[in-house]
Amino acid sequence: MTKSYINSGEEKIFPYLKFIPKIHNTVFLASGVKIVGNVEIGEYSSVWYNTVIRGDVHYIKIGNYTNIQDCSMLHVTSGRFPLIIGSKVSIGHSVNLHGCTVEDLCLIGIGSIILDAAVVQKNAMVAAGAVVAPGFVVRSGKLAAGVPAKIIRNLTDEEITEIENLAFRYKKYSDLSLNPLKK
Repeated sequence: MTKSYINSGEEKIFPYLKFIPKIHNTVFLASGVKIVGNVEIGEYSSVWYNTVIRGDVHYIKIGNYTNIQDCSMLHVTSGRFPLIIGSKVSIGHSVNLHGCTVEDLCLIGIGSIILDAAVVQKNAMVAAGAVVAPGFVVRSGKLAAGVPAKIIRNLTDEEITEIENLAFRYKKYSDLSLNPLKK
């Protein structure tokens, strides 16, 4: 197990069967985070307060510079659907991701739900509160919204650029959160 966070005495990393989470040593893990089992998190990513990432019955892979914001729940489907999140992805507060794929450079809005076998392609966005049905594909460059989610429009070039900028801002937020604690 890689120590990639300030050791406050709080347990954040839990094995499941033979699996121990693999977390790069540059990852920021906020208080209340629980990461279980077959989980891999890449460089400069961050997992924020009270988020649960449970790779117990399948694997979870999270790329580089990805932020998983407060109170999110990430899980998988037993033996069928892993959870794969690319690099430079922002997962908003209280998002539920279950056995889906979110490719690089995506924004998943606050409180949204993305279900089994759904795919959010590169440079796409899911609006706050949307429910992406099992197997639905949000194509690259599109915005999906609603319950159930449907494609409502193309993203602008500015919105696509802002997705990457947001990922880098969360890296700065991680640094700011750690700096007052360093001695």
